[in-house]
Amino acid sequence: MAHDAPRIGLVSLGCPKALVDSERILTRLRAEGYAIVGDYDGADLVIVNTCGFLDSARAESLDAIGEALAENGRVVVTGCMGVDPKAIRDTFPDVLAISGPQQYEAVVAAVRAALPTPVAPFVDLLPPGGLKLTPRHYAYLKISEGCGHSCSFCIIPRLRGRLVSRPLPEIMEEAEALAIAGVRELLVVSQDSGAYGLDLGHPPATWNGQTRRTHIQGLAEALGTLGLWVRLHYVYPYPHVDDLIPLMAEGRVLPYLDIPFQHASPRLLKAMRRPARQETALRRIEAWRARCPDLTLRSTFIVGFPGETEDDFEDLLDWLEAARLDRVGCFRFEPVAGAAASDLPDPVDEEETDDRWHRLMELQRRISAERMAARVGQEVAVLIDEVTDDGAIGRTAADAPEIDGRIHLDGDHGLAPGDLITARVDSADDYDLWGTRVTDP
Repeated sequence: MAHDAPRIGLVSLGCPKALVDSERILTRLRAEGYAIVGDYDGADLVIVNTCGFLDSARAESLDAIGEALAENGRVVVTGCMGVDPKAIRDTFPDVLAISGPQQYEAVVAAVRAALPTPVAPFVDLLPPGGLKLTPRHYAYLKISEGCGHSCSFCIIPRLRGRLVSRPLPEIMEEAEALAIAGVRELLVVSQDSGAYGLDLGHPPATWNGQTRRTHIQGLAEALGTLGLWVRLHYVYPYPHVDDLIPLMAEGRVLPYLDIPFQHASPRLLKAMRRPARQETALRRIEAWRARCPDLTLRSTFIVGFPGETEDDFEDLLDWLEAARLDRVGCFRFEPVAGAAASDLPDPVDEEETDDRWHRLMELQRRISAERMAARVGQEVAVLIDEVTDDGAIGRTAADAPEIDGRIHLDGDHGLAPGDLITARVDSADDYDLWGTRVTDP
């Protein structure tokens, strides 16, 4: 790239879906001749991709905007908080431009207006698959935008719109390009991956000479032909999720499901506008594990939702004890402007909410420790993420990056990020494993 190319810095906040948005912005800017830098001092302009889902996320976004202005002075704001430009302008009137989520053209236009590039566009400056903010060996693959649900605690449809699925051939072309670029693992993300194709009517689509249904099952089947790890995130518990389990049992996609159950109390689930059939969910989990014994289940839950009683919370603990999920995240309920749940009666006080959070996480810590201990002695596939002075660190099929556990191969320095090996599990703690390599890459 030319030495005098304008330099762009970017701060990306929020979820993996927002990270994909950031990657698309940087890919477009790089194609137009801008240089991408990783610090305020080296940047001629900074883009802040905000999160606006919770009030705490909005506060973090405002802090990031303020820091970028203080450290650099030329700031373009985009992302979910951009749907409320007044809140940003009232605090930071000097930002150059504000746009909402997925408004890539508006961001690029704002950068062009503030910082014209003398460099002609060069598509060949881009690696296959575009610029990524993840390590080279894994990448997020966003299959849709928006959400078709109306959960009472959530404002995602207002921030990101209703469900809009990408065409299956377009997704597969991106996935192929990522494979060519050296990606070993695809993390499929959206607001609701299980609803993929619903807005399109699940039409047939042709890719690579084969016709597949524009549906999460058809997409998973197609992705499973690429020879990569394929990990499914944010899968709403629809009945057709049952049809994904055989693909996992056959090794075509990873035996890993990320399903946000949110609670176990039927009364609270109804108030949340979520499915209220948790006894049925337990039977389904049992059937899934019978069909695919290696299945890893991750979920998230909310405590302190308005009206949650001690009995409701005990129902949740009992359900977790029965379900014995592998990975669990828990959120303290936080009122969100514009969310219906924020106006519900009988709020749970902060101290009680915090106590319930700690009790749930302690129960799950015990469950996790027991499930991890059961893996000692097994041989597992490991994707290496990093190599440090202490040795190599990787993940098994049961571990998504950044949110799940890791396996440590202490003293093993003969590996590199992206290597796929087999290791024997020697020991475990509550969330991580330690092992020894038994096959080379």
